[in-house]
Amino acid sequence: MNIYFACSITGGRAYEAVYQAITRALLDLGVEVPTVHLAETGVVNEERVIEPRAVYERDVAWMRSADALIAEVSVPSHGVGFEIGFVLNLGKPVLCLYEQGRAVSKMVTGNPHPNLTVRSYQTVAEAANLARNFVSSLRPSL
Repeated sequence: MNIYFACSITGGRAYEAVYQAITRALLDLGVEVPTVHLAETGVVNEERVIEPRAVYERDVAWMRSADALIAEVSVPSHGVGFEIGFVLNLGKPVLCLYEQGRAVSKMVTGNPHPNLTVRSYQTVAEAANLARNFVSSLRPSL
């Protein structure tokens, strides 16, 4: 299984520990995560040197090849919003996770798309468990 993980890069890295817990949980399940590097400390500097068109082409290719997308949306991000819409348009499942109490775009929380699941969490461990449960729910259908 291949999961595209989306998170804020330039919008802020306050949830980096959550990003890392989610990607670790996915890798522990044997899931391929082509964007695992986005959870790592220092990714802002690594991504800064790549031309915008190259990032777009790389990420679109990864989204097309993914079975689903998991996005951490506690920090607003134009890129993550684009990725959510792109993957939903491909007809693939999407899980959006956010810290309970955070203001999240109503374009995410109010979206009735049948392939979109939006869940809040209170702890890092709960976020990782929600990601695990999402992957488990997909396995029979893939």
